[in-house]
Amino acid sequence: MMKSETAHIRPLADLATPMAIRVAATLRLADHVARGAHTVDELAVLVDADRDALAVTMGQLVTAGVLTRDAQDRYHLTPLGDQLRDEHPERMRATLDIEGAIGRAELSLAALLQTVRTGKTAYSHHYGQSMWDDLVDSPALAGSFDAFMSFKTTTNAPALASSPLWSRLNHVIDIGGGDGTLALALLAEHPVLRVTVLEQPGPAATASAAVASRGLADRADVLVGSFFDPLPAGADGYILNDVLHNWNAEATTAILRRCADAAGATGSVFVIESGSGLDAPNSGLDLRMLAWFGGRERTPGDVARLAVRAGLALRTVHHAPPLHIVELTRPDDAGR
Repeated sequence: MMKSETAHIRPLADLATPMAIRVAATLRLADHVARGAHTVDELAVLVDADRDALAVTMGQLVTAGVLTRDAQDRYHLTPLGDQLRDEHPERMRATLDIEGAIGRAELSLAALLQTVRTGKTAYSHHYGQSMWDDLVDSPALAGSFDAFMSFKTTTNAPALASSPLWSRLNHVIDIGGGDGTLALALLAEHPVLRVTVLEQPGPAATASAAVASRGLADRADVLVGSFFDPLPAGADGYILNDVLHNWNAEATTAILRRCADAAGATGSVFVIESGSGLDAPNSGLDLRMLAWFGGRERTPGDVARLAVRAGLALRTVHHAPPLHIVELTRPDDAGR
């Protein structure tokens, strides 16, 4: 009988490689190597780093397969390391940048024990205030966060906009619609649809400029506002794209209630959560939402249960692979 092989848990708990990669992303090492800087001495000057500390870190990056080192101690990117270039299509460098909003938030997972013990966010424990307050206080972090959300929405927008469900609507309001990326995709795909973006001042200004630059002011408008305040009434649909997972059950119910009040008896609320599967949420993202915001990833069933508290009921789930769109309406309209 062959002895059974059991994977060792230590590699799963290793922090050396993830942190070395994040430091490389923050220092933009891949971009410098791609432009011709191949030695530790050259790179230390370019990134303003201690030469010996950088050499040790790059040694770990070689071990991890991010870099190779030749006989002349010159470093080169592997296909894995190439993903850390700033212009790589997947844009991972900015996501991993420790000095950016998402990379900074990732480091707060070091305080996950406090979240598990108390239920409070690791982010607040680690940094002394909530992530939302950090974004308000730091324009640089806010810009980084907005860029991340814009890229994420750009990736998902074609699948969402191509859903036939929007063709039966006349006017939709994208609540927390960021820089207008999804709104512009909807306008392009559905020529008679009118779209309103409601956002905080910074992203709203970007969305307004995008609408104007495309000559779509006759079919789109942008409002500054919060989804915790009363929303404009009378639209056919209210979109919550990548919004609810940032909030706990109480806040999520409050947001849904604002949408229900605005939608009235005939409108629909459309919930899109890109990290949630039909049967179970993405566990890694679920943990991050808990640690960063006190939020959760939710399946359509989870959303439906919270919707009841807000006076809404599940009408149907529209598929927009790899995403799904949960449609909620007033209970009397749920079967229409």
